[in-house]
Amino acid sequence: MRVIVSGGGTGGHIYPAIALINQLKERNLLDDVLYVGTKSGLESRIVKDLNIPFTTVEIQGFKRKLSLDNIKTVNLFFSSISKSKKIIKEFKPDIVIGTGGYVSSAVVYAAHKMKVPTIIHEQNSIAGVTNKFLGHFVDKIAISFAEVATEFPEKSKLILTGNPRAQEVIKIKPNERLSEFNLVPHKPTVLIFGGSRGARPLNSAVVDSISSFNEANYQVLFVTGKIHYDNVIKQISAKKNPNVSVVPYVDEMPEILPDVSLIVGRSGATSIAEITALGIPAIFIPSPYVTHDHQTKNAEILEKVGAASVIKESDLTKESLLESINNIMGNAEVYKNMEEESKELGIPNAADLLIDEMLKLVK
Repeated sequence: MRVIVSGGGTGGHIYPAIALINQLKERNLLDDVLYVGTKSGLESRIVKDLNIPFTTVEIQGFKRKLSLDNIKTVNLFFSSISKSKKIIKEFKPDIVIGTGGYVSSAVVYAAHKMKVPTIIHEQNSIAGVTNKFLGHFVDKIAISFAEVATEFPEKSKLILTGNPRAQEVIKIKPNERLSEFNLVPHKPTVLIFGGSRGARPLNSAVVDSISSFNEANYQVLFVTGKIHYDNVIKQISAKKNPNVSVVPYVDEMPEILPDVSLIVGRSGATSIAEITALGIPAIFIPSPYVTHDHQTKNAEILEKVGAASVIKESDLTKESLLESINNIMGNAEVYKNMEEESKELGIPNAADLLIDEMLKLVK
């Protein structure tokens, strides 16, 4: 297959696209691929670093308030459709896949107008504006949460595939990478991670809890985020705890997940796909600053079935954090139930399910 993939702006749109490309390569189904993004987007760095063929169109999102910039946005949208048509005409894809972000709106819409088969992939439990728009035009709408189906009127197009990122993680086997962080391999481990930039409220609660981890029956890998690391180290310098390893960031984070017993952190779509693929219990502190508060909805879906606990950021304290962690790590029955429910939600063959739908459209 010759495939154009487009998605950008956040890792949540980019990493599922990369996972799909990797699985197509592994199955020897990819004759050629082209990733279409923007020059300024995160995808321009991530995709290029992976040596995936990459090109760009210029586009931007609408401002929520009335603004002259929105006139520019409309003009850019139409010009980016024209540029996308040229890219499609030159590359001659068998299918075009959009994984979200403003850039995919122009590319996928252009493919539709040129009668090239199209699929969009929605990672979250609340649909993004771009995918809602594209849902009217594409051939198939792949979703990761069954709950988001209510936001698309085009029911016949919907397919529950899960997030391709899950299939990448499920291939990783337990290893002894925890020793790299001065932790004991095979000992129950709690990973606390507030995202690539860290989360100040979560970091504060963990700093206050450091001494309380001394007598725990588990060890803690505390990932602060690079911009917060120096400040955290200063705060805990007098609270040394051999049971806790504090690091600014973990490269290739998925590599350590099979050795993690419990995850404490945000509830982005990619994280949830990875966690449920492996069946890891979680404590979510959803970011209240994301569009449509979709992280809260994501987390609540797992909480409802007993796969995760949720603490609102406004309710996060040393006490609430420790109570939640100890309730799970100190109770084998609770832990086992959460593990089972998490696995039940996981879709470990998500990339293959999406590829199956692609193959149906290109036949």
